[in-house]
Amino acid sequence: MDTAALPLWIGFNLFVLGLLALDLGVFHRRAHEVSFREAAIWSAVWIGLALLFNAAVWHWLGPQKGLEFLTGYLIEKSLSVDNIFVFAILFSYFAVPARYQHRVLFWGILGALLMRAGFIAAGAALLARFHWVIYLFGGFLVVTGLKMAIAPDRGFEPERNPVLRLVRRLVPVADRYHGQRFFVREGGALVATPLFLVLVLVEVTDLIFAVDSIPAVFAVTRDPFIVYTSNVFAILGLRALYFVLAGVMHKFEYLKLGLAAVLVFVGTKMTLVDVYKIPAGVSLGVVAAILAVAVAVSLVRARRRAPTAPPPSA
Repeated sequence: MDTAALPLWIGFNLFVLGLLALDLGVFHRRAHEVSFREAAIWSAVWIGLALLFNAAVWHWLGPQKGLEFLTGYLIEKSLSVDNIFVFAILFSYFAVPARYQHRVLFWGILGALLMRAGFIAAGAALLARFHWVIYLFGGFLVVTGLKMAIAPDRGFEPERNPVLRLVRRLVPVADRYHGQRFFVREGGALVATPLFLVLVLVEVTDLIFAVDSIPAVFAVTRDPFIVYTSNVFAILGLRALYFVLAGVMHKFEYLKLGLAAVLVFVGTKMTLVDVYKIPAGVSLGVVAAILAVAVAVSLVRARRRAPTAPPPSA
């Protein structure tokens, strides 16, 4: 890491820790069911903070870095939607009470931030030392995007997850929830609650999705600070976005196809970097257009499929 940029890294991480402490210690100190209105407000707050940070990047680091951050943030934000599908399945499968869901997502996302920091550091080091890794990342993104578009969606089956089976084998698990606690003592022994199992699977889910999303942002910028901050802001807003979209995700039928197209595009951009470098502004426009078309077509399709109200009886 450039020592000159060290204060920037320290300042940003202190800022994020302050936001998280304020979130858990003040606004969500007591477990409660998050309403749509509350989630929408928080989602707007996190998006607004990301855009304010983007403006600061644009002002202090220049328009190029500003475009790179915005493009990376948009890619990460859109790819994180896949996490929401899995969160909804997990909460339904384990019958997690609505008032405890925010706590699981809070600690899950905190763990995700730490894991992604390690992924980004490793990725930046590899790209700095071995230039050919950029072709490996690009090819991986193209293949992943094509598989996402072509392969049938088999869904997520928690009961068949090997990590879940391993945790159950290693750690005794209580047969019921104990409030919002992850561990309790039963008969003098420390046992995990079902909420801890959900937390573990949330972490595993993010680890799997990070394998796709982090290389996708490296296709936009090689600056670790931009990659990291765009990831952080996208992940910070994921909890609120879940509570906003969880009930309407079925309407976005073509979003997965749009995400596949985004991965293919950024993978192609990465593999062509030594032949032609696609400008950051063009990348932002292409990614935004792909996502806008996918969402618009999905909503039109959902509206056409919606049952029409029967005519009033005479």
